[in-house]
Amino acid sequence: MTLAPETTDLKVQLLLGEGAEGWFTICDLSRLLPGRGVAALLPDGRQVALFRDRAGELYAIDNRDPFGGAAVLSRGLTGTHQGRPFVASPLLKQRFDLRSGQCLDDETVRIATYEVRTAA
Repeated sequence: MTLAPETTDLKVQLLLGEGAEGWFTICDLSRLLPGRGVAALLPDGRQVALFRDRAGELYAIDNRDPFGGAAVLSRGLTGTHQGRPFVASPLLKQRFDLRSGQCLDDETVRIATYEVRTAA
């Protein structure tokens, strides 16, 4: 089965500062494929991992794996555990909640999350 590419003018934005001017445009929504991650570089040099689930929900987390130190979370496998969407690191397979950043395998570890939206 072949799917037609999604066509939309919507942009994916992250909240990086206060107020309306705090929204930073990352990419077109069509660049995010359900179930796959994309890495993006922020203005301050940090990396963010963006995800879109099959229901269309968007998530943004720090791309750096706190256990291995490499910026690889955007390449992790996504899934759900007890209703919580997560990404599993491709390095040591720790799972991180996409909503809260909490490591599901080690309660002492949490990564940064970002508010994400679409805008015209």
